[in-house]
Amino acid sequence: MEMLLSRVQSQLDVLTPSVAVFLPGGQRLGRAQSDVRVTFRDWSSLATLASGQVGRLAEDYVEDRVVLEGSMRDIMAVAVQLLPGHPVESDTNWWTQVVRRARSLALHTPLKDAQQIQFHYDVSDDFYALWLDPRRVYSCAYFREPQFSLAQAQEAKLDHICRKLALRPGEKFLDIGAGWGGLLLWAAEHYGVDATGITLSKNQHAHVNQLIAERGLAGRVRMELRDYRDLAGEGLYDKIASVGMFEHVGQAQMPAYFAKVQSLLKPGGLIMNHGITAGGTKPGQLGAGMGEFIEKYIFPGGELLHISHVLRDMALAGLEMTDVENLRPHYARTLWAWSDALESQLDEARRVLESTGDAAGAERVLRAYRLYLAGCAMCFEQGWIALHQVLAARPDGKLSTGAMRGAQSLYPYNRDYMYRDLPGAATR
Repeated sequence: MEMLLSRVQSQLDVLTPSVAVFLPGGQRLGRAQSDVRVTFRDWSSLATLASGQVGRLAEDYVEDRVVLEGSMRDIMAVAVQLLPGHPVESDTNWWTQVVRRARSLALHTPLKDAQQIQFHYDVSDDFYALWLDPRRVYSCAYFREPQFSLAQAQEAKLDHICRKLALRPGEKFLDIGAGWGGLLLWAAEHYGVDATGITLSKNQHAHVNQLIAERGLAGRVRMELRDYRDLAGEGLYDKIASVGMFEHVGQAQMPAYFAKVQSLLKPGGLIMNHGITAGGTKPGQLGAGMGEFIEKYIFPGGELLHISHVLRDMALAGLEMTDVENLRPHYARTLWAWSDALESQLDEARRVLESTGDAAGAERVLRAYRLYLAGCAMCFEQGWIALHQVLAARPDGKLSTGAMRGAQSLYPYNRDYMYRDLPGAATR
């Protein structure tokens, strides 16, 4: 025990911000005046701290074996320093890869995907509304101008996607994983498309259909409770978007996912795939217990691939990559905005969650989301995970299609059209 306490004390001496640790018997380690206070209810969690297993320490916090006090920004700054090594460099040997692929196949059946999506997205619409923007856009914002608020940056992201897809009135547009309808409705109302969205979340399905009715969009916009695998037809859509969805598809199902997208897209049409990608080139979770924490409390079944794997699977499905943009720091700023908004309303968040279940369960959810939002912000800042927008086309094989000979799609092979007529566009 003395060796353990000595190790913890040596860690505390070099941490910035400062940390004080309170042991089960009442003893304090670290400075009397500190930015972060950690109180251990049992001794096992102390060994977790000493080993740098921050994901397991987070689990101890959610399960009330540890009390954390201090700002989330300070707590995450400490967490980075506690890590024993680079978290992207997890176990990536060949046998681990075989096991992961087998697990991925088992986790991503239609039934299990529906259960996993509902576990996360059906927590409580009112809870999400507390810290998301008014449109409830639950994906990386685009801070096109540094002074943008979160709401402005989310609208900029929606428009950025629509511009990249070059949406036109009357086109048939599919939004795979449409969430609370932000992009679906933006595309319909601002670009005049005939829009279809799908989701596996019952709450989101009900919410968006209510918005469609309220805005008089019935007949031109529809939201379906449907798995992407159940979409049938060949070449039905001029343009397709998938935002924050393919993280749930799974490594083993990724080829089939992009093959389905390719089949639904008209020859010459465009697909925008916007999603979180891994920092490591080999499939795997973040180390130090962080991946396991996300799997258990936030996104069961979630899997991240490096952008190189994504591009390979898209190409194998017959989709030609035309443009790739990394918005990693934009997601860090988005997550900090969400985290700050939640932190400013903890009592109200607790009340909302308690109204949907028991008080103990509500407290666990709130603790998990506090760490999830701030922890993901930290991971994006550090470059351990990224966010890529990939624009791709389904070539139609006709050399005369497009803005120049051989384009074989609607993509003009320059980026000017994405930014034309924006304020200050001439200087970009």
